[in-house]
Amino acid sequence: MLRSKIIGDLAQFDALTPHWWKLWQQSPSATPFQSPAWLVPWWHAFAPGELATVAVWRGGDLVGLAPLYLEHGTAGSKLLPVGISLSDYLDILAVPGIEAEVVAIVVESILSIGWAQWILSDLPQDSVALAMTHPEMDRPAAHAACPVLALVGDETLASCVPARRRRQLRRARQAASRCGRIALSASGSPQTFLDQLIRLHNVRWAEHGGGVLANAAVEQFHRLSLPLLDAHGLVRCWLFAIDGGTVGAYYGFHHRGRAYAYLGGFDPAYAEESPGAILIGHAIAEAIREDAREFDFLRGQEAYKYGWGAVDRWTMRRVWTRS
Repeated sequence: MLRSKIIGDLAQFDALTPHWWKLWQQSPSATPFQSPAWLVPWWHAFAPGELATVAVWRGGDLVGLAPLYLEHGTAGSKLLPVGISLSDYLDILAVPGIEAEVVAIVVESILSIGWAQWILSDLPQDSVALAMTHPEMDRPAAHAACPVLALVGDETLASCVPARRRRQLRRARQAASRCGRIALSASGSPQTFLDQLIRLHNVRWAEHGGGVLANAAVEQFHRLSLPLLDAHGLVRCWLFAIDGGTVGAYYGFHHRGRAYAYLGGFDPAYAEESPGAILIGHAIAEAIREDAREFDFLRGQEAYKYGWGAVDRWTMRRVWTRS
């Protein structure tokens, strides 16, 4: 027998964490972006509205979770996913085999609260939320492209990365070596890594008005989230140094045979040496060593992603506007 509860209290939301981890581990479509290590810190850093998260229980087990919140405005309240904007994938979590029942009870629960529009964005193509049906809900529509590189072969990248990009990568390493002794290393402590990533990201984007990490709330979020993700073995962070000075940083994830390239930063003084490309090449090689099947460049159609051989995979969007 399933029962649901709408969580509107921060303490209760935090208390879900151990149950949430268990559910996340069972959910086939889950990514690091649906984990409590990502979404609980997101709420603590931003809290842009009123929590309206639906938890579905079977006895003492959490078997479904729709992390949602209400954003109030003059045109009425919107029901939105916790994690929106900074998360490349969002979804409802459900134990395998009862997805339809979980979706039905989530819909029934959210109908009991006041909102004018429910927006579900960044849904993977195997998303549980795509199974929802209601006469007032729009048909699923393409939302954002996430270029993905299929990984085959070995760490030489010869079987999956185009020859032109491999030549560019060799030239970048040679150019960097001419500047001094080069070193690629794991990140060390999460906070030390973030110090370097934020420094490099902000230097890179300073002349364009500042990058995303220039926002204090975004920095707070990552300082809360990264140590939790790291503790669960999800983080893959690398630093690139020339003569002992860090000139590039790569922040990614690895989960269930998929590597994710989330964020990077490099010193523009070394743009000719392409530290960003060197780090991505290293991250792809490491993903192959870890038997990843694909390397996900995440949301955005930046040209450099296609140079690595990635092809678009689209997320979906659903909107329910109450009449």
